[in-house]
Amino acid sequence: MDLFDYMREQTSEKESPLASRLRPTTLEEVVGQQHIIGKDKLLYRAIKADKLSSIIFYGPPGTGKTTLAKVIANTTSADFQQINATIAGKKDMEQIVQQAKDNRGMYGKKTILFVDEIHRFNKGQQDYLLPFVEDGTLILIGATTENPYFEVNGALISRSSVFELQPLSVEDVKTLLKRAVYDVQKGMGSYHAEIDEDALEFLADIAGGDARNALNAIELGILTTQRSDDGKIHITLDVAQECIQKRVVRYDKTGDNHYDTISAFIKSLRGSDPDAAVYYLAKMLYAGEDIKFIARRMMISASEDVGNADPNALTVAVSAAQAVERIGMPEAQIVLAQAATYIASAPKSNASYLSIAAAMENVKSVKTTVPAHLQDAHYKGSANLGHGIGYKYAHDYPEHYVKQQYLPDEIRDARFYEPTDIGYEKEIQERLERLRNREL
Repeated sequence: MDLFDYMREQTSEKESPLASRLRPTTLEEVVGQQHIIGKDKLLYRAIKADKLSSIIFYGPPGTGKTTLAKVIANTTSADFQQINATIAGKKDMEQIVQQAKDNRGMYGKKTILFVDEIHRFNKGQQDYLLPFVEDGTLILIGATTENPYFEVNGALISRSSVFELQPLSVEDVKTLLKRAVYDVQKGMGSYHAEIDEDALEFLADIAGGDARNALNAIELGILTTQRSDDGKIHITLDVAQECIQKRVVRYDKTGDNHYDTISAFIKSLRGSDPDAAVYYLAKMLYAGEDIKFIARRMMISASEDVGNADPNALTVAVSAAQAVERIGMPEAQIVLAQAATYIASAPKSNASYLSIAAAMENVKSVKTTVPAHLQDAHYKGSANLGHGIGYKYAHDYPEHYVKQQYLPDEIRDARFYEPTDIGYEKEIQERLERLRNREL
């Protein structure tokens, strides 16, 4: 290392963000995640014994994925290499693989490759790593905010242990915030700041389990707050609220959080819980979800889960979809809330959904022919083929109904739509039963 490299490293350490400076170097310093790094847990024992196999850390931002990788780097005797999948290319990986082969062949030394945001690697890049993970040239540590079972090569997953990191608890975040304020060596203790208990509680709660978010806020507060007459920087609740004005929602419009949240929304609509439905709606809107996507899903739910128990549900959903396209946000949230609460509160029936599912299965498995009397008779010569002969025009009969065969001969007694006795569908059920049982 020359003088310039040394000075650059020293400057970088001093000016790096607080969240980076506070990263622990040992397992004992890690806050939270005891479900995977408690002293009786496999990962703890593997790190301590320096016997790691390939692993993937999966969890939301700010929960310690990179932190754990850094701890491993400080603990292991293996050569530790790190790349970020957003900027690394195949050439970078080739260099690391060659170095790993040299380490293994000449010194019998293992190489750990930490790939941050591994889900950003395309299939080809992930495939390139596979044989070197498989033959032990590399021990892979991947970190991802996305569900690895969706985003990471299945072959890599099968050769790795997946550890899911949970959002930090409020108490965990409070511990880190105190460390940040009062630790002189790694934190900002030299600034002689103090944090009020209500400010501490507020920041720990609003961080939503994201330590980085909380630490960034406290760093901003200390750096921008004037000293009081006692010479200290006081982080009050007002200061804390200024430093973190909007809760960070754990939500990625292209990731599994997106699918989990819309799934919870739809299931809340189906389960007749308007409070849960409007909560998940708010979460999606807060995170910037596409309002047209939400409206489309509600139209589907109105037919699939409400159906003819309340036919107005589909009308409301379609009207809402048209309205949100015309008015946009923020007013569109009112329209979406009206539609969501209506669908959630409506009586439920999936009879229409079941009917088309059953009919589709029947179409796939049974070959049928349209009965002759129902076939098209609007062309010359149709009568010679027997088309339309014997057809009874329903409007010529009482209640505009007449008994005749509509289904093909092969499935003439089949029933696909079975109305429930819920909501308006009960009236449909009663009418159909009465008509079917009526004398000719």
